[in-house]
Amino acid sequence: MSEQLPQVETLFLHQQGDEFAVAVRRGGERRLRGVLELKETDAGPRPRRFRVKRGSDEEPRQPDQFVDLARAAERIRISEQTARSARKRLDEMLDAYQLEAVQVRTCRYCANDGRYSPITEETAVKADRDFICRDCATRELERELSYKGQFTGAAQDRLEELLLEVGDLDRITNLLQGNLDPDLTKFDTISATVDEIDPVRTDELTLHPALQDRTEDRFEELLPVQSLSVRNGLFDGDDQLVVSATATGKTLVGELAGVNNALNGNGKMLFLVPLVALANQKHEDFEDRYGDVLDVTIRVGASRINDDGNRFDPDADVIVGTYEGIDHALRTGKDMGEVGTVVIDEVHTLKEEGRGHRLDGMISRLKHYTERRNSPAQWVYLSATVGNPAWLAENLGATLIEFEERPVPIERHVTFADSREKLRLENDLVKRAFDGKSSKGYRGQTIVFTNSRRRCHEISRKLEYSSAPYHAGLDYKRRKTVERKFGNQDLAAVVTTAALAAGVDFPASQVIFDTLAMGIEWLSVQEFEQMLGRAGRPDYHDEGKVYALVEPDAVYHNSMEMTEDEVAFKLLKGEMEDVRTVYDESSAAEETLANVVVAGKRAKALNDRMLGDVPTTHAVGRLLEWEFIDGLSPTPLGRAVTRHFLAPDDAFRILDGIRRGATAYDVVADMELADQEL
Repeated sequence: MSEQLPQVETLFLHQQGDEFAVAVRRGGERRLRGVLELKETDAGPRPRRFRVKRGSDEEPRQPDQFVDLARAAERIRISEQTARSARKRLDEMLDAYQLEAVQVRTCRYCANDGRYSPITEETAVKADRDFICRDCATRELERELSYKGQFTGAAQDRLEELLLEVGDLDRITNLLQGNLDPDLTKFDTISATVDEIDPVRTDELTLHPALQDRTEDRFEELLPVQSLSVRNGLFDGDDQLVVSATATGKTLVGELAGVNNALNGNGKMLFLVPLVALANQKHEDFEDRYGDVLDVTIRVGASRINDDGNRFDPDADVIVGTYEGIDHALRTGKDMGEVGTVVIDEVHTLKEEGRGHRLDGMISRLKHYTERRNSPAQWVYLSATVGNPAWLAENLGATLIEFEERPVPIERHVTFADSREKLRLENDLVKRAFDGKSSKGYRGQTIVFTNSRRRCHEISRKLEYSSAPYHAGLDYKRRKTVERKFGNQDLAAVVTTAALAAGVDFPASQVIFDTLAMGIEWLSVQEFEQMLGRAGRPDYHDEGKVYALVEPDAVYHNSMEMTEDEVAFKLLKGEMEDVRTVYDESSAAEETLANVVVAGKRAKALNDRMLGDVPTTHAVGRLLEWEFIDGLSPTPLGRAVTRHFLAPDDAFRILDGIRRGATAYDVVADMELADQEL
């Protein structure tokens, strides 16, 4: 009989109804699983039946065999879930054989399955009114996630990490139902940091009197990044790359340099931004601030008229423009007069696929324009987010002014929800923020970022507190109304696409990411940092809050290789990407053609000083083959392609449509379809 028994290290007993589960362990492994039934005798409780489980079968054994196991055990343990009366019967039975048992805290799920899993205060996970082991808690969470039908990968890893961290299964499952438990949704806090920079007093500056008076009226002293810039040659005409977080005042660096040069007769200022909404805002700011001493105009397209009725004036002292608006003027030979200062805001756009090469080319063409007029300008490049600032400054020929300050701390949260649940969460978060006030007396206001204009309107309609959509599809007057209402705290939230990410000045305390996509592409780390940096302003708020609402396993276009939960943790943990412009055949041909149109035989020199490596010889060969150039002169077709910023493939589709006699609508539809298939 004894040969059939395993060696016993621990004998574990757990009540199951009127019987007791038995588990025998040795070396950390279960060696036997059985069921014990007791009987009452004149001498007290004794084993009645003992059955050993083999899979789903049970094999009867002699009751004495249980006694042999108990005597062979180095230790006997009884689960704390065993009722007091049942525990008393076991103790009396064991005492009859001069054996002792100790009650232990164990995992109930394991015990019910005949496993011995002791747990401690550190390893126990609360489940309902009981405590279970981490393995069982993880399996229960996986079961809950399978009911939801979409949690995999990064989302599941995050939830399991939280489960082990907080030790409460119910809190995690409540999170899946949209419970905004801040201790669970919180990912981290980015601390406020303030470097010790001796500020420059504005009354110590030697600016043009008109600018000096305005600057002293606005500020007593410059902010740290502004002070660093001034001390490093801003008013000596030095080119600078200014890298500093959102809301640290870097825009004023370009403004002071450009306005001072313009007032002193040292050429006009071009202040260039990536988006029409930003251009409109800066144009209004400069008009209000300097309109009585300088002529201010705006250039945002080929021949676009502002919604306020003012046409582009190339002779103005200050030209606020989009990259494409100024580039169109260069490509079409417009005379913009003597340029003294060029400010490139959001210069990290250089890395963006599709737009980066056009900014790279525009900078080279604009430098050619100023050099040809023998009036080289001062260049000021601005960005909040650059992964390789030293390399970028060197290649732009600029002095690096880098200031790593975050004016207020930012608390970052992540939770999981589908598109319907997101709407409810957004409503709750907007209300929670607007119902509170900072120590400075300002209500909390929210920017909600989403990936389409349609979704902007959908979210705004669902919010109970006052809100408004804000995107490039709204006319100028409506956008200005939204900006004014938000500034007056008449709106609890604005819901926007990428238009706000690049710098429209809304003093929000909270940023919500309805999606982590913009259009059909995932956000980059730079874009994500830029957008979350909108949360919290030092003059308004004590802290900023950011909520990423993530739909596990979601993609918004079939070209997306990662799911939203994978992207979320890449962005939250990600390293800032380098700003470099990468050229393929199409972008190399487009920029080379534009440089031929602007500079003729000097096109190669323009190519050579661009940030990215442009294969000029190959590009010229393709342009000759496509009959966009003749020698190093543009053909009429080449001029038309450049004037309209057409990539070669788009130009060929239009030409093919014209030759087929297709309508303009059909041509546009073909181009849209081709873009979606990329």
